[in-house]
Amino acid sequence: MNRTSSAEKRTLITELNRSTRADNEQRAGRKYIAVSGNMGSGKSSLVDWVCSRYSIEPFFEPNDENPYLADFYRDMRRFSLPSQIYFLSAKFRIHLQLDSQSRSVIQDRTIWEDAEIFAENLFRSRKMARRDYDTYRLLYETIRSQLKPPDLMIYLRCSASTVMKRIAIRNRKMEKNISPHYVRRLHKLYESWIENYQLSPLVIIPSDKLDYITDLVDRHDVLTTIEKYLR
Repeated sequence: MNRTSSAEKRTLITELNRSTRADNEQRAGRKYIAVSGNMGSGKSSLVDWVCSRYSIEPFFEPNDENPYLADFYRDMRRFSLPSQIYFLSAKFRIHLQLDSQSRSVIQDRTIWEDAEIFAENLFRSRKMARRDYDTYRLLYETIRSQLKPPDLMIYLRCSASTVMKRIAIRNRKMEKNISPHYVRRLHKLYESWIENYQLSPLVIIPSDKLDYITDLVDRHDVLTTIEKYLR
């Protein structure tokens, strides 16, 4: 079996500094790290792991609190707008909370992903009507103008096939009807969004190729990369 060498693994982590607005908005004494990526890419695991290493306050995706989510997976066309409005409102509240913290924070999925990936996918796949989409975007654009960007965006790049395997393994009831086609569409939108991301420095970690939870070499490489932005 072919094994990836340590040197080859390290080159998989990509660092890009496309910072524009964020250059002038660094928050002294604290950092805001955002973790983005498709479902099943390992966001929550990375957030838990980083918090176990450093004194950082975690903020997680409010999936369990969304009263529309189970209905949404059952009937996306009917529940797309209320579900996305809930996430947008909840994420805005989280952003206000994390921005008021005195110590560094790390967030599992951002408000930008809600709009640029999930709502966009619903509209393109005709699960959200144009009128609803325009109303949603109006609200999103208004909220976005009030947000401070992260000091670091971490994107967990994970293939659609790996995402489907992980969804099957974790066996969440509300995710049972998720199709490979839906996951592939999200993956393409994520790749397009991250290609054009310019709010802050960006680190891309291939989470289906690096095992930073149990592999000591991978763990060291990921930690070394993240630590540069915690100083």
